[in-house]
Amino acid sequence: MVTKHVVVEPYNEAWKQDFEDIAAELRDALGELALCIEHVGSTSVQGLSAKPVIDIDVVIRDREVLDEAIHALGRTGYRHEGDLGIPGREAFRYDGKEHLRKHHLYVCPQDSPELRRHIAFRDHLRSHPEDVREYSRVKEEGAVLYPYDIDRYIEHKSPFIERIYRQLGL
Repeated sequence: MVTKHVVVEPYNEAWKQDFEDIAAELRDALGELALCIEHVGSTSVQGLSAKPVIDIDVVIRDREVLDEAIHALGRTGYRHEGDLGIPGREAFRYDGKEHLRKHHLYVCPQDSPELRRHIAFRDHLRSHPEDVREYSRVKEEGAVLYPYDIDRYIEHKSPFIERIYRQLGL
């Protein structure tokens, strides 16, 4: 088993363009199936330290078009992995995307609670610089404490995330 190193970097302006490059390919693959393509996760928040992986939620109308989206993404190297235990968010892996920044791709119906959580958390951080500073500190600390244990790293930052969710009523 390969143990991955947990790396948290200071915010990088290039992440915006990395997202745009990935989103352009997704738009080409999905056409009108994608209502919108959202840059979520820590790389989407100006000034926030993050693992250098772009998190993307492709928003579709509803589950009725999911099979069509799976097929369209499959033609461009993405493999559907199911919801991985999180209802309302379908995960995808990929091959042949070396020209793009590493990314996590999810497809969510527009009424997905998980999509709502991602957007609300992102938008909260974008408008609360004090929380960006605190979350950066927590993430950087977690990467130092648990450099080879992603589960413990996630556990370390979870209280901060849960506090924000409570503030947002989620």
